[in-house]
Amino acid sequence: MRNLNLLAAARVAPALLVAGLLAACGKKDEAQQAGPPPAVPVAVYKVQAEDVVSADSYPATVVPLNEVQLLAEVTGYLTDIYVQDGQKVTKGQKLYAIDRTRYAAAVDQGRAQLQVARTNYVRVAKDAERYQRLAAQDAIALQQVDVSKADVANARSQIAAAQASLRSLSLDVSHSIITAPLTGTIGIAQVKLGALVSQGQTLLNTVSAEDPIAVDVNIGEQDIARFTKLQQAKGVRQDSIFTLQVPGGQTYKLPGKIVTLDRAVDPQTGTLKVRVQFPNPRRLLKAGMNTSLRVLNQDTGEQLVIPARAVTEQMGEFYVYVVGDSSKVSQRKVLTGTKIKDKTVVRQGLKAGETIVSDGVQNLREGAKVQVGDPSKPASAQGGAAVPAAGK
Repeated sequence: MRNLNLLAAARVAPALLVAGLLAACGKKDEAQQAGPPPAVPVAVYKVQAEDVVSADSYPATVVPLNEVQLLAEVTGYLTDIYVQDGQKVTKGQKLYAIDRTRYAAAVDQGRAQLQVARTNYVRVAKDAERYQRLAAQDAIALQQVDVSKADVANARSQIAAAQASLRSLSLDVSHSIITAPLTGTIGIAQVKLGALVSQGQTLLNTVSAEDPIAVDVNIGEQDIARFTKLQQAKGVRQDSIFTLQVPGGQTYKLPGKIVTLDRAVDPQTGTLKVRVQFPNPRRLLKAGMNTSLRVLNQDTGEQLVIPARAVTEQMGEFYVYVVGDSSKVSQRKVLTGTKIKDKTVVRQGLKAGETIVSDGVQNLREGAKVQVGDPSKPASAQGGAAVPAAGK
């Protein structure tokens, strides 16, 4: 029985071997018929340098370089208003008047007191002189001489006190007239004619200088070195670096320059305030206006620019597919810069003249072969022969 089993096994083995060989040949024939993977249709872009104007934007607020609040310096009723709201004023110009009747009366009383003090001084001075002559003749007690000298000193002090009081009263009279502390524009009055105003408390109006004017921006700690360098650099035309975008999307045509970097970083926000000055001859910039400050960055000038859709992101890093020999692509890491509309500046990783895939990158892998038609069409509409080797 054992011999019969061995004989049957010997007959089956050659048959299985033949079947395996036939199956292997079949798979090989199928692979040969399928051929290499088909080329992936894509659009390409030839990397080239373009003239780029690139800027970073910062929210900004317009502020006057010089501004003064007009507070009442004496108490009384507002009797005169010499200017109109929003009027341009010059330094020293009369603006408001407060009732000075009682202050003028106090000045008259002060003058009278000064005259009394002076008259009293003349009297005691003559008495002291008379006592001195009598003392020389031993005709009067020396104690009386000493008293007369003290009276003269007291009379002299009374004159000084009366003079100081008169100056103070005269200041009240002059303070009843409010004048412009600087040349600029006055705002809308906070009080009406006839209103009672209180010394040091009632705000009458505000005067601010409008030309030049400034904007304040808050920058992060990482930008402090950049702005410090811009402020301190010699030979740098700051007026070509800073521009302003006003509400409505319009660009303010006059350029600005840094005038101040604040002394310290705000610990609450981690930002530093920077003040940039702008000429304002037409008074288009108004204090409190919200604007956007544009600052030229390192991507300005001749830069390599590629379509933004050509860039893929993987775990915070950016890549493009470069077309090489035999129309095969290789993935390359790049360092990107500023986005300008639908394009992106490439700072590192590419050279001018290289060809990259600009559309259809989602269908690619390392070493894939590509097929290119009209670069103006999307990858789904591409056709035709494979792209030749780069540079040929």
